[in-house]
Amino acid sequence: QECLSQQQALSAVRQMQKVLAAQEAAQLRGTRALRHQLALLQRQATKRNETCPRPAVPLNGRMLGRSVRVGHDVHFVCNAGFRLVGSETRGCRHDRTWSGTQPVCRSIDDCSSNPCANGGTCVDGNQSYTCLCLRGWSGPSCQSPVYACSNASFSRQPRCAEGRPGSRRCACDVGFQMRAGGVCHDVDECQLFQSSPQTRLCLHDCLNLPGSYRCLCPPGYLLHADRNTCEDVNECSGKQHNCTQGDLCINTFGGHRCVRPKCPPPRHNTSYVKTSAFQCERNPCPVESPACRLAATSISFHYLPLQANRTVPHVLFKMSTTRFVGDSLRFTITGGRGQGVFTVRRSDRQTGELVLTSPVAGPATLEVELEMSEFSRKVLLGKHIFKVTAFVSPYEF
Repeated sequence: QECLSQQQALSAVRQMQKVLAAQEAAQLRGTRALRHQLALLQRQATKRNETCPRPAVPLNGRMLGRSVRVGHDVHFVCNAGFRLVGSETRGCRHDRTWSGTQPVCRSIDDCSSNPCANGGTCVDGNQSYTCLCLRGWSGPSCQSPVYACSNASFSRQPRCAEGRPGSRRCACDVGFQMRAGGVCHDVDECQLFQSSPQTRLCLHDCLNLPGSYRCLCPPGYLLHADRNTCEDVNECSGKQHNCTQGDLCINTFGGHRCVRPKCPPPRHNTSYVKTSAFQCERNPCPVESPACRLAATSISFHYLPLQANRTVPHVLFKMSTTRFVGDSLRFTITGGRGQGVFTVRRSDRQTGELVLTSPVAGPATLEVELEMSEFSRKVLLGKHIFKVTAFVSPYEF
């Protein structure tokens, strides 16, 4: 048998060194993985014994569940006559803090059953409701008619003072006017000023009160500090929405919507993965699938709150690309409902705009699908789909 040459021996030694090095690396990786697993088990065992500070139980409510250890949940319910605002369930997290918002038990809004008769307006208080009655009605529920001769709220006696011998001066309180018979009658500011856009007192609705008036706002709004304009309530930030788990809350003017954007199902070797709450990205295409390469590279979802009868033209949405490798971009509307009130225009070389061209009366939901295509020498490099939904409010504010 012939001996190995020097070159063959060196090659065999190098091959053996590679095998030993690979075995050593595999053993090192296994040891590291084992140490990592042990550390995780120790951390989990430690976490099981950690607790969160005991959560505050809301007034007029109670807590269900006693365990305040990490990984456990507690639940809150309110007593009869109260409703829960905030998180119904809170979980003790690994950082020893509670998930969700602190719940509060508030009195049930008796106004939901419309207890005020004869056009009265119900105002919800901390513990009960109050009816603000229209002129001619009184009582806890505005159920009793009031006659002019006995209306103590909207008519009253003037304030009089004796002057020179045989003379007497009388005057009415602010908000009242002297009429025949020497009686002070209430000035209906709402009737006098609210009907004209130039003199109107309230942005939405006006309620006449004895000697004064009060501005009212529709559901979903609060009266602003100026006492005449209405301010939208953000139900999403205040946890006042009814969206289920997995839904996304979108605040609108005067309300909110619950949405759940979904990627399109796989088709023609084309599939998408959700990379964020509002974005889908196309998976890599098989080499033999031209249909996949012609499909959109990304699909994004956009939800816009919109006031009714918005002044036009009004730019609603802008689309652009941060990495422009082609020589031209094309922006088009490819579908949707209510697209007749939209148009697309280019604002610069890399940016397109979705423009509202006609005022829209609410409430309404408009949907439009936009496409941004990138070309190089008239060859399509890629395209992006923007699905835009506009929620139009019933009100102009």
